[in-house]
Amino acid sequence: MIKDKVVVARYAEAFFSFARADCGPDKALADLAIVKNIIRDNPGFSGLMDNPEISYNEKCAIVDRVIRDGIAGEMRDFLKLLLEKKRFDIFLDVAEYLRVKYAHQGQVDVLLRTAFPLELDLIKSIEAALKKKFKQDLRFYIDLDGSLLGGVQVVIGNTIIDGSVRKRLEELRDKLTTIKMD
Repeated sequence: MIKDKVVVARYAEAFFSFARADCGPDKALADLAIVKNIIRDNPGFSGLMDNPEISYNEKCAIVDRVIRDGIAGEMRDFLKLLLEKKRFDIFLDVAEYLRVKYAHQGQVDVLLRTAFPLELDLIKSIEAALKKKFKQDLRFYIDLDGSLLGGVQVVIGNTIIDGSVRKRLEELRDKLTTIKMD
């Protein structure tokens, strides 16, 4: 499962880097959405692309016929690369990865959960540390959640950094339950 996420991220970032340089980030994301809808609206399309009885050249010809009007050549090239590497099945995951990551002009949403209101200086220092760590432009949302008991929890996409008191108490409880008493 982790390997699949790494593969999706690598293909997604490689495509976006290539397409951003040639057709621009907005066009690349728009084309991804169009092709994603074509694939979702035509469930047989993925089956056709995954069919081992159809040659690579025939699949490329189908891509050229179906994915053409207003779609940048970079998108067709990317689909052909996925076909060549026998990874067409990850296209929808790649499209979703890029939608989540770049939908806000490169900004990534961050949810900062805390039990109590934080001072602005502390929020800014957390923001600066996270920007440095993730090397991305981040857009912060703050959620007050008394169940954390204290500390903070940061949610960035699928990544959760949990420094809450509740999490620490759960870890302590787990450690204590594994200790054997003689």
